[in-house]
Formats: sequence, C-alpha cells, structure tokens
Amino acid sequence: MLPFIFIGITLLSLLLFYYATGKDKKVLLLSILWILVVGVISYSGYFTNTLAKPPRFLLVLLGAVLLSVFLFKRVNKDKRNANLLIAVHTLRLPIELVLYQLFLQKQVPILMTFKGYNFDIIMGISSIVLLVYLWLTKNRLSKTFILVWNMFGLVFLIIIVAIAILSSPLPLQQLAFDQPNIALLQFPFTYLPAFIVPIVFLSHILTIKSNRPD
Repeated sequence: MLPFIFIGITLLSLLLFYYATGKDKKVLLLSILWILVVGVISYSGYFTNTLAKPPRFLLVLLGAVLLSVFLFKRVNKDKRNANLLIAVHTLRLPIELVLYQLFLQKQVPILMTFKGYNFDIIMGISSIVLLVYLWLTKNRLSKTFILVWNMFGLVFLIIIVAIAILSSPLPLQQLAFDQPNIALLQFPFTYLPAFIVPIVFLSHILTIKSNRPD
C-alpha cells in the first residue's frame, strides 16, 4: 500500500506544479518522461547496488539538478498561480507520514522523520493553514510574510536533503550507519530526490523570485 500512496503523491506533485506554472506542455512532457525513466531504472533495482563506482545514485542527483534548471528557465513567472505553488507544499505532510512508516520498516533512519531533524512537517501543516485562510478570507498574504515563509521552507528542505544524502549507503555517508537510508534507492521512493524535491525547491524559488518585501 505504501508504494501506491507514494506514487500518488508523486503524480499529484506533478499535476499541482503543472497547473501552478501555467500548464506548459513542455514542463508536463519532460516531467512525465523523467518520471518514467527513473521509475523503470529504479524498479529494476539498479540503484540498490551501492558498491558500483561511481555511485549509480549520482544519476538521480544529476538528473534532478538538470530538471530543476530546465523547469526554472522554462516557467513563465507571469503565468504562475501563487496559491497552487503553496498547495505543492501540502504534500510535505503525507511525505512525512510515509517517511515515518519507512522508519518503522527500517528503511530510513529516525533522523529523516519528524521525530528526528526533519522539519518539513511544519511546512506541510502551515501550507494547509495558509490555503484555508486564503480561501475563507479572500485576503492576500503580505509579500514579506511569503518571503519569510518560503525562506524557512528552503532551509528545512536543505536540512533534510543533507541528512538523506549523509545517511545513504554511499561514499559520502556520515550518519545512521545502524539504519541507513536505503528506501530512496528503491522504487518508487526514488521519486522523492529525483522529482518531488526539485518540484518543492522550485515552488519556493519561483515564489521568492516573484515577491519582494512591501
């Protein structure tokens, strides 16, 4: 059940970002292509071989960076939907719940959960609160608030990405040797670093780029 839930989260992140950035067909097609390629490769177990040199997981990280650069350059900031960009971050709540279940299954260390040093659950919950507030009041959030909120979100994202990398059974591993991060090397959880993290990152960056303090 957990893999199906995570596939659903991945597809929902794709749809939210697609609509939030103006329904650009090239954004959609490239994202789908990348999801399919990563899915096929990770499903084959290719990334679980951690003894290969150079580390095979570097393909995921490099691909995620290239995807981020392309999407950033492609998106027209005039067509972005600010509320939908906030909605992207609501997915950080179910992701946290999935990570906790993976911890219970000894697939990730506790460091990567809300019981460790993963603060993404704060962004997931606060984004839901913000969307409800915007829907009920029809007000606009101040640019200063949006800027600060997104900066906190970026910091939290950077923290968990660093922990995930340093906890993985790769040459860079420095943490969680007793229970390493092996889930992200497996299908479909490879989608977290390969696609979801870039989408969350870009949702922050695009919002920050379009906002300046009042």
